Amino acid sequence: MNRRFDQYLAVNSTPLPQVLEWLERETNLRTKHGRMLSGPVVGRLLAAFSVMISPSRILEIGTFTGYSAICLSQGLAPGGSMDALEINDELEPIILEGFKRAGIQGKVRLIIGDALVSLDSLAGNTYDLVYIDANKREYTRYYEKVVPIVRSGGYIIADNVLWDGKVFREEIPSDPQGAEIVRFNTIVKEDHRTENFILPLRDGLNIIRKL
Repeated sequence: MNRRFDQYLAVNSTPLPQVLEWLERETNLRTKHGRMLSGPVVGRLLAAFSVMISPSRILEIGTFTGYSAICLSQGLAPGGSMDALEINDELEPIILEGFKRAGIQGKVRLIIGDALVSLDSLAGNTYDLVYIDANKREYTRYYEKVVPIVRSGGYIIADNVLWDGKVFREEIPSDPQGAEIVRFNTIVKEDHRTENFILPLRDGLNIIRKL
């Protein structure tokens, strides 16, 4: 059913840029974690969201091989730029090759290193849109670091906030990633600086707007 569903969505949606098809194929060939790609459904949403708000500055925490970065970059305002954070330096060649094929190498700056350290170095910046899809154990720490650097009216989107359905079971998930996602969702809901809703698309996206 899922495959037929995905095929129907693909046939009845505007085709993705060819670079994303190339990148999905190369990611599966050159890494062991192809399932970590945002994929066409989430990718289209990120692209559409970015186009709707036309951000001048985007920050991505957790680029992996660059699929979501390419999607997000489609909505950059003229002269806009994006900072993409990734901890795995072995992925740098495929990321940069994808950026070049997408024609965004002059718009997106890849920053390799621990995201928490990189975020400290970006503390003086202001962003219109932040996408979080990195170490699930650090979601709350990422959130606390990015809220101050998101402009009023700007957005934070956090991926995987349903954690394969574990977050709405009666008991708190036993794995540290799941437990942190539960904590993150609660903190966001109770934060007076923001308003949010969770979109149950794929593994869940928390859409957060800074007041």
